[in-house]
Amino acid sequence: MNKQSIYETIAGSLDEMVQIRRHLHMHPELSFEEENTAAYIADYLENLGIEVRRNVGGRGVVGLIRGGKPGKTIAFRADFDALPIQDAKDVPYKSTVPGVMHACGHDGHTASLLLFAKAMNEVKDELEGNIVLLHQHAEELNPGGAIGMIEDGCLDGVDMVFGAHLQSQMAYGKIYSRDGYLQAAESTIRIQVNGHGSHGAEPHTGRDPILAASHIMTALQSIVSRNAPPLEQLVVSIGSFHAGQAANVIPETAVLEGTMRVYDEGLRELASERIKEIAEYTAKAFGCTADVDVTKGYDTVINHTEGIEILEKAVEDAYGPETYQEIDPVMPAEDFSYYLQHRPGAYFFVGALAPDAEKAYPHHHERFDFYEPALPMAATTFAAIFFEAQEK
Repeated sequence: MNKQSIYETIAGSLDEMVQIRRHLHMHPELSFEEENTAAYIADYLENLGIEVRRNVGGRGVVGLIRGGKPGKTIAFRADFDALPIQDAKDVPYKSTVPGVMHACGHDGHTASLLLFAKAMNEVKDELEGNIVLLHQHAEELNPGGAIGMIEDGCLDGVDMVFGAHLQSQMAYGKIYSRDGYLQAAESTIRIQVNGHGSHGAEPHTGRDPILAASHIMTALQSIVSRNAPPLEQLVVSIGSFHAGQAANVIPETAVLEGTMRVYDEGLRELASERIKEIAEYTAKAFGCTADVDVTKGYDTVINHTEGIEILEKAVEDAYGPETYQEIDPVMPAEDFSYYLQHRPGAYFFVGALAPDAEKAYPHHHERFDFYEPALPMAATTFAAIFFEAQEK
């Protein structure tokens, strides 16, 4: 097996990757609504002669490339849903769907995985082991698509699983990851403070939920400074505060909504309890009550040592030892975490910031875009991982 020739084949498929990516970018679909996108992916794989299972755990698509020789079965995942954001870029491939765009690179993930599949399928008789292609729906919206696909058997027979994410603000030409914690767990916070309305000129006749909610919002920050160990990372942020409709009326309720990000599951549980206690008792101190809901979102992405070792060696084989870069963990959440709870493997980032760019718009921004030559790098890294995993 000439691995270098496969890497060259993938590198030479940039134009097709760009074509696919731009087609998907122009026709985005929201989480759990990706009917046309899923069909496009499945049809592409079937036209290559690859075994395909549709509607896996919802709208997921799973492809299987059977190698001609015995070996391990390695799964690779790409997500394909879009976000409820209006595309503000001035480019020929701008989204044609009002209020919906690929603002996180999932169109690129899909294109990379499809062309990786095409290159590997051409030499399948020479491959040791099998390749499972996990095209996942609904990564952007809790509860996500990963759990449903796993429950529907997408990891059956799989030995290891890997995934990649293009990063618009990380330098092109590098692969980034780390052993252990990579991305944070996420929980959503909703606190409704219930008071008693009154005239603004006679506040003593009511119970002010805005005052109580303001003290709750301030007190929540003590969780990070006084409950979390100094060397463990925790974020508690309130992003929405809504109450009242008139300047001279004290309302009946005030609502706080926010997010919590953390790596350690024990600290996640502790912080959740403290949020509830602070909200309920602070509200009571002001004569109000609080209804508190802390809902778990995605769990922490925890890479396996074995997966990172394979990733590092694979990147060195394909691009050289200076290409892999270890990074600190980041706070955005990812439901790839669930795959890693069931199988060993790793998740990694592919730098997609143009070499001549000083900065780029972040993910989930209305002008988000990425440097398209990064697409083959993601696919080539998948190929190198597959070969390295067989030798492990």
